[in-house]
Amino acid sequence: MYTILFILVLLSGTTAIVLKHDKFGKSPAGERLERIRKSANYENGSFQNQSKTPVMAEDVSYFAVMKDGLFNRSKRNAPKDILPSKKVNLLTLDPETDVLVWFGHSSYLMQIDGKKILVDPVMSGHASPFSFMVKSFNGSDVYSPEDLPEIDYLFITHDHWDHLDYKTVLKLKPKVGKVITSLGTGAHLESWGFSPEQIIEKDWNESAVLDSGFQVTATPARHFSGRGLRRNQAMWASFVLQTPTKKIFIGGDSGYDTHFAKIGAEHGPFDLALLECGQYNKAWKYIHLMPEETVQAAIELKAKTLMPVHWGKFALAYHAWDEPITRITKEAHRLNVPILHPMIGELVDLNDSGVQAEWWKGIN
Repeated sequence: MYTILFILVLLSGTTAIVLKHDKFGKSPAGERLERIRKSANYENGSFQNQSKTPVMAEDVSYFAVMKDGLFNRSKRNAPKDILPSKKVNLLTLDPETDVLVWFGHSSYLMQIDGKKILVDPVMSGHASPFSFMVKSFNGSDVYSPEDLPEIDYLFITHDHWDHLDYKTVLKLKPKVGKVITSLGTGAHLESWGFSPEQIIEKDWNESAVLDSGFQVTATPARHFSGRGLRRNQAMWASFVLQTPTKKIFIGGDSGYDTHFAKIGAEHGPFDLALLECGQYNKAWKYIHLMPEETVQAAIELKAKTLMPVHWGKFALAYHAWDEPITRITKEAHRLNVPILHPMIGELVDLNDSGVQAEWWKGIN
């Protein structure tokens, strides 16, 4: 009995020490916490989704999920081959061009109307608190923070490890102008040395003017947040970005719900919608989109073009690494939804993307 008690105390002490590391960030406090408490989306000490959203489906047990993870994970959960990629000099981009470069998963750089916009950059080689867990696929890390230019707007949709990477944002800090993020997430960034004047935190349906002709509105998503033991102390969001010539939907993470149609009615049409399409499972169907739902969401958003993200770099679910893109391209073609699927690092002209290769085919 004393041995078991000693082990439990040791584990608790170790956990407490680990959670104090800077990479876990900080919980909202002071004026930020007071603002959170006044949010219509905050209740009983945490942020809430618009619809009831259990992390696991009602008919699923955690034991069954763990069993699937151990015994029913696809043998192709991660590619055995080195992923193909391209690399361009991002420091010499023609400022007159409107382009996009995808870095895998939900990380991408856009240059639109002369502004450089970076979303959820994760370039440390892993999407977890520890470097030996959730490692990036071989060949997917062709860019580093040093390869990125000065960033006008850094978007962080929520504080999960595969969207907010401590090492990456620290290295990018000297290059970043403004940070646009979900309410509460600024506590992490401020604890890492970003100034309060840099950080624009928004609750759902709040807007901000960024510069002349550039405006952003935070919009709902169906997900959750948390870097440590406590969940939902910060908001998770999608964003509507209006530039002088384009309207972009930055989707973040979200399960399917009525908010896509509402956002489409209020803010659409969109020139481009970037929506998640990977790391799904029926066991957690409320917090991530199935690929076919991603296409439906793009239709409801009134998006002229869809680009699927949240795949191609990390294995956070049990499906084959290329299943998301295979399923979503099939559904998009069936419903005549224009779709972008660039290779990691490929430079995409947002005004004329041309014909794209299905580069993932034939990769084991």
